[in-house]
Parts: sequence; structure tokens; C-alpha cells
Amino acid sequence: MTDSHDYTPPKVWTWNKANGGRFANINRPIAGPTHDKDLPVGKHPMQLYSLATPNGQKVTIMLEELLALGHKGAEYDAWLIRIGDGDQFGSGFVGINPNSKIPALMDRSGDKPIRVFESGAILVHLAEKFGAFLPREAAPRAECLSWLFWQMGSAPYLGGGLGHFYAYAPTKIEYAIDRFAMEVKRQLDVLDRRLAESEYLAGSDYTIADIATFPWYGGLVKGLLYGAGEFLSVQDYKNVLRWTDAIAARPAVKRGRMVNRVQGDPAHQLHERHDASDFETKTQDKLSATAS
Repeated sequence: MTDSHDYTPPKVWTWNKANGGRFANINRPIAGPTHDKDLPVGKHPMQLYSLATPNGQKVTIMLEELLALGHKGAEYDAWLIRIGDGDQFGSGFVGINPNSKIPALMDRSGDKPIRVFESGAILVHLAEKFGAFLPREAAPRAECLSWLFWQMGSAPYLGGGLGHFYAYAPTKIEYAIDRFAMEVKRQLDVLDRRLAESEYLAGSDYTIADIATFPWYGGLVKGLLYGAGEFLSVQDYKNVLRWTDAIAARPAVKRGRMVNRVQGDPAHQLHERHDASDFETKTQDKLSATAS
């Protein structure tokens, strides 16, 4: 790893895998599959291929919220994609998402399957399909979509920026950490000011804007992302904390956060979800107890 103070960029960049750090085995400067692998298909209309990262949680929370409203067409199979093992580079997954990022959804409810990738696009697709969590009137709809796209645009600063350089980079680079910490705190202030005047991001109603933003910024202020809570003084953002607690208490959110989770408390890990009863019978603590 070249010391950042001594580094001068070359005229033409070339990939040096040795500089990839923790993610060297799964990062590369080209797209496309690395191996042939078909994806499994279950019995439900929605086939989700994901992992319980903040982006993955958005979709499982949305699906559980839709089911809680009685939308039976939102029944889904959630298949585990282990990104650390490179599952996202299999030919079947790349066929759904050419960008090789989770989550990816196949909507098989109609005559022809529809692929949807990018978490924000999936939320909009599901909200429009089921007529839920996206206002129909022009003004609140515009507010909702504005906050949704705000989150989609801001997440790289939090995840790929602060998260990477604060928690994962092989060396601590003060300039990079300061740059992204400043931007993330600015974003937290944007959220806090909005939530001082509104119960939820788009107004008085809970929408896909909240569903998208909660796993990232709610996780951050609750100390679930990168161990950066104290570093960022998250206790100062009282309105974000109030909003986070309200969303975290929703039963559908609790279920959605468990799906495709492979870390933490085994009682809160449901590696794959194929039936509503799986939350009661197939969490990792119960499977381990049965195996022993």
C-alpha cells in the first residue's frame, strides 16, 4: 500500500489488486459474470436475491410492510447472496442486475417476469404495484420521491465514503475521514431539521422515503454502522433519534431486518425467508438447537 503522502497518480491508472484491502477479492474494474450459476426460484410472486446490508433491508422491510397491510401478492422468497463469496458475480445474478449489487428482484406475478435492480427502483416498483407507501397526490408524492432520491444520492458518502475510510481502509487517512465525516454530519443535520418540522420525511405519513433512509441513518445513530456513533456525536440529532425509534418499533421493520442477515444475534438471523412461519421456526438459533 503506497503511503498517501507520497503518492502521485500516474498518467494512466492501472488496477493493483494488492491495494484492494479487505475487499480485494470481490472488487474489480470491469463488469460481467465471473462464473456460471443459475439462481434458485421459489413459489412466491416475488423472488428477492439479497443480503441484510442497509440497501438489502430496504426491500425486505417494504415487503413485510406490504404483507402486514394484507397484500398477499407481496409474498416473497428471499434468497441469500453472500457478497463476500462473490455470489453477485454469478451469471444468474448478473442477468438481473448487470451492476452486480444487491438487492435484485424478479417480479414473477405477471405473464412475463420483470427484473428490477437498485433498491430505490425496487421500492418505487412495489409501491406503485400495490398502491402503498407512495402518496398519489402530486405535492406529497414529489416530497416523498425527493427524499427517496436524496437518500440514494447520499448513501455513497455514508457507506462508500465514511464507512470505507473510517472502518475498512487498510490505512487511516485523515483527509478522507474528515471529508466524509463532515458530509455525513451535514446530512444528519439535513435530516434532523426536516424531522423537526415533520413526523416522517414526506409529511405525516410513513412512506418509502422513510423505509429507504431508516436502515442507513437510523442504523448510524443507533450505533449499528461502522461503530461511528460516538465519533459523529449522533446523540445530538434528537429528531433523527425520535424518528428512528418510531420506525424500529414497527413489527414489519423488525421482521424485515432479520431477513438475509448473517451476523449478530442468531435469534435475529433468518438467512432465507420462504414462508411467514420461518420467523418462528428457522432463525439460526432454532436451527442450531435442532442440529445439536
